[in-house]
Amino acid sequence: MTGSINLDRELARRTSLRLYTHNILGQGAAWKRRRPVLAEGIKQLAPDLALFQETVVTESYDQISEILAEGYQLVHSATRERSGQGISIASRWPIFNMHELDLKQASNRTHDFACTTLVAEVAFPAPIGRVLVVNHFPDYHTDHELERERQAVIAARAIAELIAQRPAHVLLAGDLDAEPDAGSLRFLTGKQALDGMSVCYRNAWDSIHPNEPGHTFSPLNPLTPRSLPFQRIDHILIRCGSDDMPTLDITGCELAFDKPVGGTWASDHFGLVADFEAR
Repeated sequence: MTGSINLDRELARRTSLRLYTHNILGQGAAWKRRRPVLAEGIKQLAPDLALFQETVVTESYDQISEILAEGYQLVHSATRERSGQGISIASRWPIFNMHELDLKQASNRTHDFACTTLVAEVAFPAPIGRVLVVNHFPDYHTDHELERERQAVIAARAIAELIAQRPAHVLLAGDLDAEPDAGSLRFLTGKQALDGMSVCYRNAWDSIHPNEPGHTFSPLNPLTPRSLPFQRIDHILIRCGSDDMPTLDITGCELAFDKPVGGTWASDHFGLVADFEAR
């Protein structure tokens, strides 16, 4: 864990939470031009929690520190590509525990990709309280939905064990490499069971924009390959509680970085930002 936390009195009285997730494409596609676009955009979004995929972190370099303002605590996945590329979580509130899940056990076909899940336990002030923030980054191959289903179950089982020990809100987000009608997303959103287990998370985009496509990997973006069949693959989900409702109210969900700035696109993915309010 790196970084520092600065909490002022005004922030400590807040009852809302903003989460932003984004696959930032590592250092590819002219990173020096993309970096200030991301840095300024994230500053304007001012998220409480930021989940990043394809971040480059090595012993001597931390890509996230280049685009985040001070005041965030950072945790990074140990599972990374040879280039140092993996996933990261940033929080304005203290991270008091962190877990990384082994997704490679899902299949021997995952050897060529640093698929992983990072779980941060975050201490928000009352009335929100304890939050499990889950950056889920499963297998990306278009014909590996079997692996994504198994990896979703791995994540769901680990989360269930953690909240059985200590109740918490659960926010699961990231580049899930699957559209809403895929088995892995149907499982997470309560539409089907897998491996003898069922759960229910609410998709923030569907809650706010039920009739809009919400594409995050769009051919409108010149950095995005036009031939890939999946376009809505980045998601923000919140776990439903014992009353069958999300444990926090979903008050907003929007695309981020879905337009170029001065001709520069921030990434091949659009970001996604959602707002939650204590019930």
